[in-house]
Amino acid sequence: MIIYIAGRMRGCPNYEKRFKEAEKELKKQGHVVLNPAMLPKGLAHTRYMPICLSMIDAADAVYMLYGWENSEGAKVEKLYAEYNEKKIMRETRFPNEDV
Repeated sequence: MIIYIAGRMRGCPNYEKRFKEAEKELKKQGHVVLNPAMLPKGLAHTRYMPICLSMIDAADAVYMLYGWENSEGAKVEKLYAEYNEKKIMRETRFPNEDV
């Protein structure tokens, strides 16, 4: 299965680590993972969303990281995925940091 990771990035100091850990776990389960935290830095926030929505188009499912509700972008990604009938998965463990 191809899985896109969605979660809070802005204001989350260790977001890259959290996304990478999720990617590693999903790959261990045999999935192909689309990780938006690996996109290049320096683009305007509005430039990332079209890229991320295209990644969701290529995915079978979206994996919602704990705390995704605190991200306007992740909310949009979830709604977009639901509209396009993608499977929604949720992180079940709670990280030891603020999200």
